[in-house]
Amino acid sequence: MTTTSADGNLFIVAAPSGAGKSSLIRALLERHTDGSMQVSVSCTTRAPRPGEEHGVHYHFLDVATFQRKIEENEFYEWAKVFDNYYGTSRRVIEETLSQGIDVFLDIDWQGARQVREAYPQAQSIFIVPPSLEVLEHRLRHRGQDSDEVIAGRMSKAQAEMSHYHEFDYLLVNDDFDETLANLEHIVLARRQRMALQQARHAAKLKDLLANDG
Repeated sequence: MTTTSADGNLFIVAAPSGAGKSSLIRALLERHTDGSMQVSVSCTTRAPRPGEEHGVHYHFLDVATFQRKIEENEFYEWAKVFDNYYGTSRRVIEETLSQGIDVFLDIDWQGARQVREAYPQAQSIFIVPPSLEVLEHRLRHRGQDSDEVIAGRMSKAQAEMSHYHEFDYLLVNDDFDETLANLEHIVLARRQRMALQQARHAAKLKDLLANDG
C-alpha cells in the first residue's frame, strides 16, 4: 500500500471473548460520530443471521468468491473457522484510510500477525480482563452458552492471552469507563503525530511561518 502522511490510522484490537473489546470499540464510536473512525466490516462465507445486513455487519460471499480473493491476495488477513471463511478486505481498508478515516480491526492475535506483515504501521491493542474469575462471570452473564462451551472459551482465552506481548498496547478492562478513556487516549495521540499534523495544517503552518518582510 502506498501511504501519505494524511492517511487515517489502522488500529488492530484483539482480546479473548468476554474481555469487552466490541463494547469498548462501539462506545468509542458513539463518542465520535463525525465519521472520523469506523470498524472494518469483515468478509465471511457463513450465512447471514437474523437481522444482519450485507455490507453493514459483514460482506457475505460465497466460498468460490472468497477463495478467488485469497488467490488474488485481496485480504490483509483471513482464516477458516468452523467450516466458514473470514477475512479483512485489503481494498476496503486502504480506500477508507486514504480518506483520513481511522479504522479498527476487531480480529484475533493470528489475524493481527498477518495484518502487521502487510501494514507494519498499524497500531495494535490487546485487551484483557482483570482476572479469570471476572472473565468467566462475564461469559456466564451472557446466558447464551452451556457449561461445556464456556469451559472451551475459557481455555481458548488463556491461549489467546499468552500472545499479549506481541501488541503495542495493553489495556486491562477492570473499570469500563477508565478503559474506554485509555483507548480513546491512544487513538487521539496517534492523530497528533507530526507527519499527520503537518499534512492537515499545511496552510496554517505556512501562514504562521510567513515572512512579512
